[in-house]
Amino acid sequence: MSSKINAQEKQILYDNHGRPLTYLRLAITDRCNLRCFYCMPAHGIEYLPKPEVMTFEEMERMVKILANMGISKVRITGGEPFVRRNLIDFLWKLREIKGLEEIHITTNGVLTHSYLSELIALKINSVNLSLDTLDPKRFYEITRRDELSQVIKTYHGLLENGIKMKINAVVMEGKNTEDLIALAELTQKDSVEVRFIEEMPFNGEGTHYPILHWNYHKIRQTLEAHYPELERSQDEPFATAQSFQIPSYKGKIGIIAAFSRTFCGTCNRIRVTPQGTLKTCLYDGGVLNIRDLMRAGQEDEMLQMAFLKAFRNRAKDGFEAEQSRKTVVSESMSTIGG
Repeated sequence: MSSKINAQEKQILYDNHGRPLTYLRLAITDRCNLRCFYCMPAHGIEYLPKPEVMTFEEMERMVKILANMGISKVRITGGEPFVRRNLIDFLWKLREIKGLEEIHITTNGVLTHSYLSELIALKINSVNLSLDTLDPKRFYEITRRDELSQVIKTYHGLLENGIKMKINAVVMEGKNTEDLIALAELTQKDSVEVRFIEEMPFNGEGTHYPILHWNYHKIRQTLEAHYPELERSQDEPFATAQSFQIPSYKGKIGIIAAFSRTFCGTCNRIRVTPQGTLKTCLYDGGVLNIRDLMRAGQEDEMLQMAFLKAFRNRAKDGFEAEQSRKTVVSESMSTIGG
């Protein structure tokens, strides 16, 4: 992998399996204003002390280095990104970074509505809205908070302002499986993609089930039973979701085999946690702490070399990454980035 950019063409960054790396998922905080069943244990998690979280200045420097290496897309995640102060200022800094072409956000939507004008001004490329049910009672049971009305307000605000949106719905046995059709029906009149995601063990406790019954096969079978005309549609390049569409419906449906890990062969993503830990796979235990290198005074060139070394040793898939861990997968998704 080259670490220099040809002045005439954009750098392409590859891992050791020949997969291009173009997409950074950056978790800017581990804090969240919801307590979702699939993300945190019942009593929440112990949040990182503030000094352990990367500063926005450190994150900006890191993104500049990665953009210079070939990363062209960043998704801001959490925790919940809108609970961190000065997020909008940070997004404007990202907009100035040469080579960074796309900025996306994943949010639970509770606080997002009041920032819509700023997101429009920033020309945010898309928003992924976490929404696991449209039923207020089940929403409270899943999130342990009574905030569905705020999320729905954000949903309509994003639509009305023409901001591209995807809905992320984690499918949880005994929690929201009866909601699949109601959520799919959003695509009838709205230009939105509703994506059903297999539940993963990143909840601070480990897997909730001895066997994951609601895998991507069962999700698809359930949708096809209700929509016999459901059609397979073209997937986006490097997509995690298998795409489908109901004829005459405006939106699309996606199914993400996040636990089954069927898309690893084309994965173009890396992750950085709030404390600066690089994860070249969601299922690894972390391969590098960029925050510590920065605070030790490393120059940009040395940081770039550290990234390249990590990318040259990337696991071929999520199963290999999980096997290489020293601990069992049980951390909270809020400490990793959704």
